[in-house]
Amino acid sequence: MSKQLRELQARKTNLVKEARGLTNHAASENRDLTDDEVTAFDALRTRIDAASAAIDREAALIADEARIGVDHVIGPIVTDNREADPRRGFGSVGEFMQAVYQADKPGQSIDARLLLGGIGAAAPSNYGNEAVGQDGGFLVPPQFSQEIFKLSLGEDSLLPLTDNVEISGNSMAFPKDETTP
Repeated sequence: MSKQLRELQARKTNLVKEARGLTNHAASENRDLTDDEVTAFDALRTRIDAASAAIDREAALIADEARIGVDHVIGPIVTDNREADPRRGFGSVGEFMQAVYQADKPGQSIDARLLLGGIGAAAPSNYGNEAVGQDGGFLVPPQFSQEIFKLSLGEDSLLPLTDNVEISGNSMAFPKDETTP
């Protein structure tokens, strides 16, 4: 909370106390407010309304500053940037692979960095699929996948020696000849 907002709230609190004092004084004497007291009360009420409006303006400014990231009034805004990190919090490819390996061990908890992007571990099954992390459902962080892709296109890699067949889904069918050449 900003210093200015606290000061405005303190000012309003004092004005409300002063107005309450007027009404309590009249109530303690079991009478209505006199004309002078009514005039003083109305003046206090006007000042209370002005203080309320000033508080609303200051609170709106603080909210706007928070939305645009200004931190000089309310302090720094802390956000979770792990999903924006191209390594997803892993220091190296080895660290990532080790976390995937550990996730497959029974009784081990899955590293939270593996679950970034909404890919979670589903119920285990007897076949491999993308929904279960241990069966291939852990997304490789973008920086590591780019490095792997670059390595796969190198001169000594296997990929340039293979046929390039594009597929449009998660399965494919190839005709095969079972006769021996």
